[in-house]
Amino acid sequence: MKLPLLFFVVLSLALSSCGSFRTPVGMRNPSRGGGSSATVERSRTPRPPSRTEDQPRVRKPEKVEKARTVSGPTAMVRTELVSQAETLLGIRYKYGGNTPKEGFDCSGFVKYLYNDQGLDIQRVSRDQAKEGTPIDPETARPGDLVFYRRGPNQPVFHVSMIVDASPGAIWVIHPTSSRGVIRENILASSYWRPKIYNVRDLIR
Repeated sequence: MKLPLLFFVVLSLALSSCGSFRTPVGMRNPSRGGGSSATVERSRTPRPPSRTEDQPRVRKPEKVEKARTVSGPTAMVRTELVSQAETLLGIRYKYGGNTPKEGFDCSGFVKYLYNDQGLDIQRVSRDQAKEGTPIDPETARPGDLVFYRRGPNQPVFHVSMIVDASPGAIWVIHPTSSRGVIRENILASSYWRPKIYNVRDLIR
């Protein structure tokens, strides 16, 4: 009877002591998932802005066509012709007119300018169109004359003097019956452009 009783007492003590080996709640490994574990976020290094973000695009400058410069032995005469013509802008138109006081027609205007520089030319535009040397409009310079006609078999009826020229533009000063002495780009004119007959150099 003593042996079974002793075995029962020893077994009871062993079972009651198993709880002492449990890990306390507060001592659990923080690396395991749980509400009390702290989460450490990795710091992110900001990415430097790309070149397109911090450097604005620079547009290439558009190509600008330069006006033809006046040079050579006739440069001074050409410059004076243009300067004088510009002082006459706004003078009224008068058929047969030869002076600023009475007004000008087209051929009287260019004759007045040329005579002022010591250059003698004909009075009528169709006769002026036979003087000097015909030149390519693309090489025209200030002081050269542009002649016009209404059709292939028609006579010259108008003349104007170039004051500025560049690719795509030929600026002239001339008297017109409706507006007097004006400055305009004849290559941009739907009236004058199709009537251009030729360009001539009369400055010798």
